[in-house]
Amino acid sequence: MSESIPVKANKGGLAPLVLTLVELLRQLMEAQIIRRMDAGKLSDAEVERAADSLQALEKQILTLCEVLEIDSEDLNLDLGEAGKLLPRKGAYYPDQPSSEASILELLDRLISTGIVLEGDVQIGLAQLNLIHLKLKLLLTSTEL
Repeated sequence: MSESIPVKANKGGLAPLVLTLVELLRQLMEAQIIRRMDAGKLSDAEVERAADSLQALEKQILTLCEVLEIDSEDLNLDLGEAGKLLPRKGAYYPDQPSSEASILELLDRLISTGIVLEGDVQIGLAQLNLIHLKLKLLLTSTEL
């Protein structure tokens, strides 16, 4: 006999982190869509499809927050001196001055201009380096 166990997330759990990452990506995609829309690079049908998809994704995020008993405001991490991860709702529009800078705004601008990041990462356990990663990342928006 199996019982259904309700799923609950704690503040430091994996679910809020995953939802935060999904919300960050959703807002980055929204900013890129706005940039292309403002530049006249999207047809009306593409804008409508993109808007519908972004709204559906936002609804799914909010539904998961409700099911997992996560306050959606907690998805906006406070990164101390670096500021907030996400802007307040309606506080950021691509290529417009913002009174409160956020990491999303920085990432959006980097994606729009393009950037190459290089680095080394050591992953280990019990003071043993087990995995060494050499990374070279090109971060840029794609053109249609």
